[in-house]
Amino acid sequence: MADFLRVNRRLFLAQLGKGTMAMVVFGACGDTAGSGGTPSTSSTGPPTTPGGTTSSATTSSPATSSASLTTSPAAQAQFQRVNLGFVSAYIVVRGTEAAIVDTGVSGSEGEIEAALGEVGLGWDQVGHVILTHRHPDHQGSAPAVLEAARGATGYAGEGDLDGITAPRQLTSVVDGDNVFGLDVVGTPGHTAGHICLLDPLAGVLVAGDALVGAEGGVAAPDPQFSSDHEEALRSVEKLAGLVYEQILFGHGEPVTTGGSGLVADLAAGL
Repeated sequence: MADFLRVNRRLFLAQLGKGTMAMVVFGACGDTAGSGGTPSTSSTGPPTTPGGTTSSATTSSPATSSASLTTSPAAQAQFQRVNLGFVSAYIVVRGTEAAIVDTGVSGSEGEIEAALGEVGLGWDQVGHVILTHRHPDHQGSAPAVLEAARGATGYAGEGDLDGITAPRQLTSVVDGDNVFGLDVVGTPGHTAGHICLLDPLAGVLVAGDALVGAEGGVAAPDPQFSSDHEEALRSVEKLAGLVYEQILFGHGEPVTTGGSGLVADLAAGL
């Protein structure tokens, strides 16, 4: 197992291709973990229910519808990148419980399982599978991941539920909900139900495809892949109004410092 590197807001990234493991560790302030590793309510989000989701999240009808690690020691949160080549999934760890954000293309469950092993966890410790949107490069392995993580609840933005296939009910989330200590930020445009996830205490934004990593910085989503590009640009402006240091993208290398300032500069030029 790779050693955990503890550095303060510095990036150590070794990307050697699909399935390779690398680790990045960041410092943050605050404490989002309650007893047993379950996060307490974030000061920026509504109260969470015992299941880890805010009470405003609703359950849908059944939907037919390499790895880098950042650690926030005081917040007891780890963000591990699962590098799947052209797309990334992420694992968020609090104590002995994990959430998986996006699942890559179909057949990516093996790489995700290996990344869980890097932090000493397995499928039984996965309590949440959160999909940023319905595109197959982000939710293609959701059926296999949810079958493997049988105790996990699956989540997606309500506008994308019809485009996601899952082996059991998915929970619909909207802007302002909170799952596993992560604030749900509604960012439609790339798809109708696209969401980002913000850990305000760790200062980490998981951007899905609402933003794209570009040469160490950040770019707007590609219009050819957006269902409503004007709305996608409005979502960029919305993200510019939030506060975070790191940005973890679906596509592109993570931004490790000054993330919200970079997005503010991007939004100003749109």
